[in-house]
Amino acid sequence: MTLLLVALENTWRDGYTDELVKAIGQTLLMVAATLLVGGLLGLVAGLALYATRRGGLFKNRPLFLALNFLVNTIRPIPFIIFLTAVRPLTIAVTGHSVGVEAAVFPMVIVCTMATSRLVEQSLVGTDPGIVEAGRAMGASRLHVLVFILIPEALAPLILGYAFLFIGVLDMSAMAGAIGAGGLGTFALSYGYNKYNDYVTWASLAIIIVIVQIVQAFGNSLARRVLHK
Repeated sequence: MTLLLVALENTWRDGYTDELVKAIGQTLLMVAATLLVGGLLGLVAGLALYATRRGGLFKNRPLFLALNFLVNTIRPIPFIIFLTAVRPLTIAVTGHSVGVEAAVFPMVIVCTMATSRLVEQSLVGTDPGIVEAGRAMGASRLHVLVFILIPEALAPLILGYAFLFIGVLDMSAMAGAIGAGGLGTFALSYGYNKYNDYVTWASLAIIIVIVQIVQAFGNSLARRVLHK
């Protein structure tokens, strides 16, 4: 907390307060947009991975292999490399090569892949007897998947999405390397390039605070779900 106050005070003295506030807003915008779109697409893809795997509710080997290959191909790629590799596609889709929109597009792709695996693993960890019980009561396969399995795996999903938030926040900072805006660009432009450690520390401290808040909220929400 002391480091944050000292860093913010020196950032204010250097006249970067307005830029810092703008950078925080851009970071939160990038993270929120990525989690909203990528989180939802990843949820659908994760459900598909779980349902089409061997022994799944909608067993479909060709579809599972295709989805699994796509996730395994994109997910391990370092984001900074992926960011530059898909630049032609980013320009074709968004019309921009820098800025928030240019960063959100590749962030959504990576977030979708990460989320799909997270969802799949959370569902795999559920008790198989739940599926059998649901089917025995006459529930359709889709009903079991959406209204029985997801609520059963809700606590680990919440924790997973909280962890995912941290990964997306990290991606938004790396996107600063292409001038995406946000705390990454702020730290590079006014901190690293101008040899101003206080600006870098202020960016770092704010990211730590955001992460702590989100993680605490995720842990609290998961505990409530488990108790219910």
